[in-house]
Amino acid sequence: MNQMIKQSLKILLPLLVLTICAIAAYKINENPSQARKAPQAKQAILSVDATPLTRSSYTVRLKAYGEVRPRTEGTLVSQVSGTLTKVSSRFQNGGFFEAGEPLAQIDDRDYVAAVTIAESDLIQAQFELEEERARGQQAEANWNRIGKGKQASELVLRKPQLAAARAKVASARAALDKAKLDLQRTEITAPYAGRIVDKKVDVGQFVSTNTELADIYAIDYVEIRLPLSPRQVEYLTIPEQYRGDDPKPAKGPDVEMLARQGHRQYKWHGFISRAESALDSNNRQLYVVAQLNDPYRQREDGAPPLKIGQFIEATINANTLNNVFVIPRSALYQGKTVVLIENDLLVRRDVEVIWTDEEHAVVNHNLTAGEWLVTTPLGNPVSGTRVAIRSK
Repeated sequence: MNQMIKQSLKILLPLLVLTICAIAAYKINENPSQARKAPQAKQAILSVDATPLTRSSYTVRLKAYGEVRPRTEGTLVSQVSGTLTKVSSRFQNGGFFEAGEPLAQIDDRDYVAAVTIAESDLIQAQFELEEERARGQQAEANWNRIGKGKQASELVLRKPQLAAARAKVASARAALDKAKLDLQRTEITAPYAGRIVDKKVDVGQFVSTNTELADIYAIDYVEIRLPLSPRQVEYLTIPEQYRGDDPKPAKGPDVEMLARQGHRQYKWHGFISRAESALDSNNRQLYVVAQLNDPYRQREDGAPPLKIGQFIEATINANTLNNVFVIPRSALYQGKTVVLIENDLLVRRDVEVIWTDEEHAVVNHNLTAGEWLVTTPLGNPVSGTRVAIRSK
C-alpha cells in the first residue's frame, strides 16, 4: 500500500508543479507590467551675489620696495695739519649740523705766524718793485743824455729787472693768499647740512693733511631707488632728462612710503624725481628714484627720523585709466574670464584685462555697462546654470 502511494506521489507532484507554473505564466501574460514615469525634478536655482557694471576711472598704483640712501655722502678731511684744539658738541656719531657750521678747530698759531711772514714778504717785494721802477726811470734819463739818439736795449733800461720785481710781488701776494687760506682751513666747517655717520678724531689728536675726520651725508633730502618691471613702467609717466636740460630734479608722480619702526609704521610722502640711465642687466628692470624732502624734521605724529639703509615700501600713484571697468579680482577666472548673468542664466565671457592689483582687475573691452557681474566665487562655473541674484 505504501509502495503504491509513493509511486502515485512521484507522478502527481511533477504534474502539480507544471500546472502551477502554467497558471502563473498565463496570469503574467494576461496582465503585463507597465513602466511608470517619475515626475521630472525641478532644476535647482543657484543663488549668487552680482553687481551691475559701470565705467569709471582708475588710478594705477605701483608697488615697489627700496632702501633709504642719502643724496650725497662723503668723508670730511683735514686740509692742513695740526692738533685739534676744539670740536663742536654736534661733532659726534648721529649729530646734525648745518652748512657752514664750525665742527672742529686746529691749532692755528703756526698759520697766524705764516700770514704775518707772508705779509712782510709782500711789503718787502712791493718796496723792491718801487725801487726798481725808480732805477728804470733813472736809467732811461741817463740814456737820453748820453745815448746820442740811439735805441737803448731793454737791459740798459732795466726792464728785465722791473719784470722780476713785479713777479716777486705777485709771488709774495700768492704766498700771502695761501697763508690766509691755510689759516682759514684750521677751522673745519660743514660743506652742507648733514649728519655724522662715523666720527674718527677728537680733541688733542694731531691730524695731517688729508686725515679723515668723519664720514658724513647730506640731510636736505634722501633718495629711494625703486625697481619697476616693463609692465609697471608702461603705466608711469617718468620725468626724463635730456641733454641740455636743467639738471635740477623734476617733480614726477607722487609716492607714498611706509617706514616701519618695530611694530609701528609711519607714512612719508615724496615724488619720483628721475629714472636711472640704464636697465638692470640682471633682471631687465628700470630703477626710478623717489625723492623725500626734509626727512629729519620733527613730526606731529611722533615719527622718528628715517635711517640710512632703512627698508621702505613705496606706492607710486601712476597714470589714471579712464572709461574702464573696475571689477573685483576675485571675480576673474583663469586671469581672463568673468561670469555674467543673462536672462537669469550664467554666461562665461573672456575679457581684455589691462591691469590687476591685489584687489582689483581693470577691463577695457568686451563688457557693456549695465550687465550684471557675478561676484560670488563659484569655483568652476558652467554656462547655462539658472541663477537668482540675492539682492539687487
